[in-house]
Amino acid sequence: MEEQALAPGALALSRRTVLGGATALAMIGCAGVGVGADPLPLWNDGANKQAILKFVADVTREGAPTFVAPNERVAVFDNDGTLWVEQPMYTQMVFVLDWVKAHAAEHPEWRDNPVFKALTTNDPQALHALSEHDLLGFVFTAQSGLSDEAYDAAARDWLARARHPRFNRRYTELVYQPQLELLSHLRRNGFKTFIVSGGSVEFMRPWSERVYGIPPEQVIGSQNAMRFEQQGGQPVLLREPKIDFVDDGPLKPVGIYKHIGRRPILAFGNSDGDWQMLQYTMAGPGARIALIVHHDDAEREVAYDRQSTIGRLDKAWDDALAKGWNVVSMRRDWKQVFPPLRD
Repeated sequence: MEEQALAPGALALSRRTVLGGATALAMIGCAGVGVGADPLPLWNDGANKQAILKFVADVTREGAPTFVAPNERVAVFDNDGTLWVEQPMYTQMVFVLDWVKAHAAEHPEWRDNPVFKALTTNDPQALHALSEHDLLGFVFTAQSGLSDEAYDAAARDWLARARHPRFNRRYTELVYQPQLELLSHLRRNGFKTFIVSGGSVEFMRPWSERVYGIPPEQVIGSQNAMRFEQQGGQPVLLREPKIDFVDDGPLKPVGIYKHIGRRPILAFGNSDGDWQMLQYTMAGPGARIALIVHHDDAEREVAYDRQSTIGRLDKAWDDALAKGWNVVSMRRDWKQVFPPLRD
């Protein structure tokens, strides 16, 4: 199955061997830091870097009034647009688009479905006109009947082959290297790091540990309804054509409460879909920090915020400015965005 270009004028990079294997990516972010070494070398010195370092130092300094016990050091990160690229379309949606195209001949009943038409005509306006309910409803219906193992294998296979239309790199190579450093720094200091994403847990869990060092049980996301069956004497889990839980907006704190049972002391997002998660984190007592990635680097990634239909940053940005949350500029705060290419 070949990846379909999502936008004209895609930039083709020269053929070089990419720093491959998500294990290698995670190792870069998780390498040990010597005494006195900068734990965040890809973060430019400035207010945001200093705020992060001070916060971690404050909550881990025993005897300090800001000290937080290790079991309460919970850090939550959105995924799309916070840990990896989300433009020009959410990565999971690109996966679904390719999957639907590959299986369309088996489902003639899809032909008159407006969601199917929007997905297969590569019409951005038609896609953006769809409601989240209609889009997710079709997606979950289209992939119903797959076993958990079959879906896992399909996601892994697609991620091994699919390339981003602009950067011509695998999507798991388009993670934000400064964020890998931050995840590692937090874990070295006793934090437990979680993904809290609108994407589905079934799509993220096959690769989150290799890429981010975040194990499957620490991934919170939207969930497909599943059922248990015996097939040929073997127990299987099968996807049903409906949604159990959409982990976005005001439901992100609900997902955190249900899955973790502790209020985070650090939350990192990038859009209005993360707004309530940031509010929930900052409403607790004691030392805590909220951070937002501002995509303002059109040269190295993509510049977008208030008017974007993907990853819109509007109300959360206003709240951040009013309450003194940390707005991280991709252009000014990060020396590097993606992991390097190797010859």
